[in-house]
Amino acid sequence: MFDLNIVTYPARVLRKKSEALRGVAACDKNLMRDMANLMHASKGIGLAAPQVGIPKRIIICDTGEGLIKMANPEILSGSGRDSLEEGCLSVPERTVNIYRADKITVSYIDEKDAERRKVFRGLAARVIQHEIDHLNGRLIIDYLPWYKKIFPKKGNGLCLQ
Repeated sequence: MFDLNIVTYPARVLRKKSEALRGVAACDKNLMRDMANLMHASKGIGLAAPQVGIPKRIIICDTGEGLIKMANPEILSGSGRDSLEEGCLSVPERTVNIYRADKITVSYIDEKDAERRKVFRGLAARVIQHEIDHLNGRLIIDYLPWYKKIFPKKGNGLCLQ
């Protein structure tokens, strides 16, 4: 059992590219379970391992259609385009309007160490893309226009140095 906490910006682990798993071991299954518990307790709908300080390519999400656990997720294709204000547990009290593919095909390893390929649409597609960004060291604030990075809104506490 892991004692997990949400890591917030500007923690360095959030900017590192996460390491691929060679397979889903028992400790990875436990990590996925504990991440899901923390995500639900934090009222989130997605969480990536770097957000709990562990630079592994593991994500989980639950958009109301059941919990999804993925290791080494990779987007194979995407189509459509939709924008939405996104928030992030690691960048509290900040939202950013982000355009993402509305439909994606993802390959990944599930919690039973089986290779999968699945199509996701709508909110699930968006959350998976958001969490994969975390695995690559990308945050929602990276989608801000340059002028909002230099001149943030008064009182939001965002400093991008």
